[in-house]
Amino acid sequence: MALFDCARITRVSNDRLCVSILWEGKRYRFYNGNPIGSPTAPNKSPQKSRKAGFERLLGEYQMALAKGWKPDDFIESNSPALKGDELLEQALAHKLSKPYSLHYQRKLRWMCGELKLFLKGRTLNATLASAFLNQSHWSPAMRNNLRSHFSSLESSLRVFGYIGTAVSKVKKERVAERLHRPFEDIAGILDELKLFDPRLYLCCLLAYGCLLRPHREIRLLRWEEISLDEKQIALAGDRTKGKKNRIIPLSNYIHQELVECYAVWGKNTFVFEQNGKPYGPDFFNGLWTKFKKHSKLLKPEQTIYSFRHSGAIRLFEKTGSLTKLQQVMGHSSLQVSLTYLRGLQVKQLLVEDMPGL
Repeated sequence: MALFDCARITRVSNDRLCVSILWEGKRYRFYNGNPIGSPTAPNKSPQKSRKAGFERLLGEYQMALAKGWKPDDFIESNSPALKGDELLEQALAHKLSKPYSLHYQRKLRWMCGELKLFLKGRTLNATLASAFLNQSHWSPAMRNNLRSHFSSLESSLRVFGYIGTAVSKVKKERVAERLHRPFEDIAGILDELKLFDPRLYLCCLLAYGCLLRPHREIRLLRWEEISLDEKQIALAGDRTKGKKNRIIPLSNYIHQELVECYAVWGKNTFVFEQNGKPYGPDFFNGLWTKFKKHSKLLKPEQTIYSFRHSGAIRLFEKTGSLTKLQQVMGHSSLQVSLTYLRGLQVKQLLVEDMPGL
């Protein structure tokens, strides 16, 4: 690897820089020249001359690398190490200073809360972090998620004195694919839902007929995004998971339901709202939990997302077009759509499609 490919200047906060070095698959950060015997300490310089100081420091590190110095020979943080929960709290605040989604913020906060309970006042280090991640009560899927979240948090932890990495000591596990059970009697389930709660019914109808994601795209749906005249829903890229604009045509049965709902709820900004604000992230999950106890048709492993899965299967079987499925589902690539269909165990090849003699 060329030196200029593995060493660069990185900004870690508004007024703080470092030399970042990728070495043997690991990322190291250095805030001064102490590890290579240099007195250069740019972060102590005035703000206007700090960048130039780091360019000089970067050159010194590149020269040291050329002479055989290795980043793992000396690891040091220029920040005084914080103790106990303070280290975790400061790193979390540093991480969340960027505009991450509320869903991701909630996950990080939950993980840090669990980590605090595990530490019991002890100062976090890589050994304790790996012990936390390797606890036997985590499921393989949960451990993989925690491993990913902690890996993203480690860069902020190092700003405040954390040294090393725990992720390399936590094995990424293979998780068995879960079959999302589609609905066989979609009309029957929707009839049950309509009698149970009109809001949950409309959510599930949109998930099935428009292939929208329930907890974000549907819950935050605005009336201004729905054109009843043109019979379509238009979502901007900042409203979709794939960050691409989506235009979804409305079938007649969905258009009719929306016309009726608009006559009652049309004065609101959001289709699903209370007191001028959209319902919370867990609103539909709460209703679904109650519906499961009420329904006589629902089967195990069927969720709100099963409506979206059922719609995807019907669309693919009807059109046979992976490209159309990708566009309507809002997937970022065809590979995502292929993976999605494989998870649903959709038959993509017929016997007659296979090579013959």
